[in-house]
Amino acid sequence: MSQPITVTTVAEGVARLAWTADHTIDEVRREVAEALVHHPRVETLVDPDDQGAQRTATWSGMHREGVMRGVTVDDGPADRIVYARLATDAPVNEPGGFRALLNSFLPRKRAISQMLVRDPDDRVLLCRLTYKQDWDLPGGVVEVGESPRVAVVREVEEELGLALDAGELLLTDWLPPWGGWDDAVCLVFDGGVHDAAVLDDVVKQEREIRDVRFCTLEEVRELAADFTARRVEAALRGEVDYTESGR
Repeated sequence: MSQPITVTTVAEGVARLAWTADHTIDEVRREVAEALVHHPRVETLVDPDDQGAQRTATWSGMHREGVMRGVTVDDGPADRIVYARLATDAPVNEPGGFRALLNSFLPRKRAISQMLVRDPDDRVLLCRLTYKQDWDLPGGVVEVGESPRVAVVREVEEELGLALDAGELLLTDWLPPWGGWDDAVCLVFDGGVHDAAVLDDVVKQEREIRDVRFCTLEEVRELAADFTARRVEAALRGEVDYTESGR
């Protein structure tokens, strides 16, 4: 006979569940529903290596909220995935509630929007950033719910003080995990051809931008990371619309 599912009050209005592999999803679901009668929030902490417990937490109606790092387990630090359900969450058997549940655990891909700006001599506008040595195209991370086209216009204006329109999408480049970053999709938009005097209008965001200039392809290869240089060259050639790390 399996041990009972434990329900512990860990804070005002917060109950925490723990169960074993012997418990079924239906059993856990019932305990979640019962706990929500008395608590606005029910949560559980799951070992990232325990796929079965993650599945049980999900299909009992709890949303994946993130990873709590360094939790003390058996007198040592360990990571735990936080799942929780609120009394105000839409029922899982309703379309909106089910979509919200799926949205909590399905993969999310980081998107980066960049702008390829050139001068009449076919030089490319590059920025030297404060948080890395390599130079890069202007742009940045797309915010949640934000259009990539809107994002790149916003980023260029915030970082350089330039109001430039984003033209057609030149390239989609997948970036593998690198230097502490998760993988991402980089979208390169055409920023058009502008006189080099546009640099006179640049107002650098000092927190992020050290320098900005137009560079020849040879200088791009010298100043930028190899994958950035490949991305720039691929976008300029226009022969393909999708690359991986610029290849």
